[in-house]
Amino acid sequence: MSSEGKRLFNIIILGVSFMFIFTAFQTCGNIAQTVITNLNSTDFHGSGYTSMSIIYGVFSASNLISPSVVAIVGPQFSMVVSGIFYSLYIAVFIQPATWAFYTASVFIGIAAAVLWTAQGNCLTVNSDENTIGRNSGVFWALLQFSLFFGNLYIYFAWQGKTHISESDRRTVFIALTVISLVGTVLFFLIRKQEDTKAPGDEDSTNEILGESSSARNKMMRAVAAFKKSITLSFTKEMMLLSVTTAYTGLELTFFSGVYGTCIGAVNRFGSEEKSLIGLSGIFIGVGEILGGGIFGLLSKNSRFGRNPIVMLGILVHFIAFYLIFFNMPNDAPIAPMEGTNQVAYMSPSKEVAMLCSFLLGLGDSCFNTQLLSILGFLYSEDSAPAFAIFKFVQSICAAVAYFYSNYFLLQWQLLIMVIVGFFGTITFFAVEWEAAAALAARGSDYSSI
Repeated sequence: MSSEGKRLFNIIILGVSFMFIFTAFQTCGNIAQTVITNLNSTDFHGSGYTSMSIIYGVFSASNLISPSVVAIVGPQFSMVVSGIFYSLYIAVFIQPATWAFYTASVFIGIAAAVLWTAQGNCLTVNSDENTIGRNSGVFWALLQFSLFFGNLYIYFAWQGKTHISESDRRTVFIALTVISLVGTVLFFLIRKQEDTKAPGDEDSTNEILGESSSARNKMMRAVAAFKKSITLSFTKEMMLLSVTTAYTGLELTFFSGVYGTCIGAVNRFGSEEKSLIGLSGIFIGVGEILGGGIFGLLSKNSRFGRNPIVMLGILVHFIAFYLIFFNMPNDAPIAPMEGTNQVAYMSPSKEVAMLCSFLLGLGDSCFNTQLLSILGFLYSEDSAPAFAIFKFVQSICAAVAYFYSNYFLLQWQLLIMVIVGFFGTITFFAVEWEAAAALAARGSDYSSI
C-alpha cells in the first residue's frame, strides 16, 4: 500500500472508531436522564444533567494537560485508553450506583480531552496541506453517522413503551458497551508512520540520550503551547470568537441531552414518547450530516465567506426555539418519572418535534464548520493552542448548561440560548469582516477562504 493510501486508511479507521464509540456515548447521553428517572432503585440518586455537567467541566480543565499526555504516551495508546474509559462510563448504567456514576463522569471528562487531542494529532500526522480538507470531511461524516445507529435502535427497541424496565435498560446498555469496545479495539488498526531512522544507526547509549532529549523537547513544546494558549485567549479576535463558541456549548447541551429528555417526558405523545427520543436523535444526525456536507466539504465554492452560513445557522436555530417553545410543555426538562401532562401553546405535535430536531442539527453544523474554518484560517501557525481554547470555552459552557438544566424551566433555557446566540453571531461577523479586510489589503480573493 502506498504512503498516501496508508494515510487515508488511517483516517477511515479513525472515523469508524469514533463512529462506534460515539454511537454508544451519544445514545447514552440522549437517554440517560430518561433512564435515570425510570429507575426503581431507591439507592440511586444520580442525575444525568449533573453527570454531563461534571463531564464537561472536567473535560474543559483537562484540555490544559491533554497535549502533554498525548506527547508522552502517543496518540494511538491515548485513544485506546480513553476509549476504555468511555466504555466503563456506559457500563455503569447496567447496574447503576450513584458513587460509580459520578466517579465515571470525572474519568470520562479527562478521557474526552485526551481522546480529542489525540484525534487532532492523528488527523494532522496523516494529512498534508492538500489532503487536510478532504480528510477532515471524511472524519466528520463518519463521526456524524454515530447519531443514526444507536438512536435507530432506541426507536425500535422502545416502540410502544411508556416505562423503561430494568430489563430494557440492561439490554440497551450492554449493547452500547459492546459497541464502544469495538470502536476502541479498532484503534489498534491505525498504522504508524515508518521511522525514517534505520535500525542500528545509533548505539543503545545514544538511543537513551536521544529519547531523553526527545522527552524534554516534548515537555518544552507542551509548556510553550500552554503559554501560547494563555496569550491567544486574551487577543481581541479570540475573545470575540469565544462568545460564538460559548453559544455552541449551550446549544450542544440542549440538543444532545435536554431536548431528548423533553420529548420523552411528554405524556401526550402516548406510547411513542420514549421511542421518539431515538427518532429525534436520527433527525438531529440528518441535519448535522447535511450541514457538514454542504458547508464543510463544499466550503471552497463559497464566494461570500462564512457570515451567510452563520446567519443561516442562527435563523434556523431561532425558528427551532420558537417552535419548541410553542410545542413543548414548560416543565418538560425537569419532569418527574411520571412525565408531564401540561400543554404549551399548541397540542404537542410529533411532526413539529422531529422538524425541530432536524433544525437543531442543521444549525449546529453551520456554526461548528465555520468556527473550525475561521480558527484554522486565523491561527494556521498556532492551531493547537487556538483549538484548545475553542474546546475549553465550549466545554465550560456545556457544563454550565447541564448544571442549570436541573433547575430551569424550558422557557428560560431557550431565552439564554437566544441571547447568547444573538451576540455570538454579531461577534463572529466582526471577526469575519476583519479577516476579509486583511485579505483585501493583501490583494487576495475573499472567496478563497
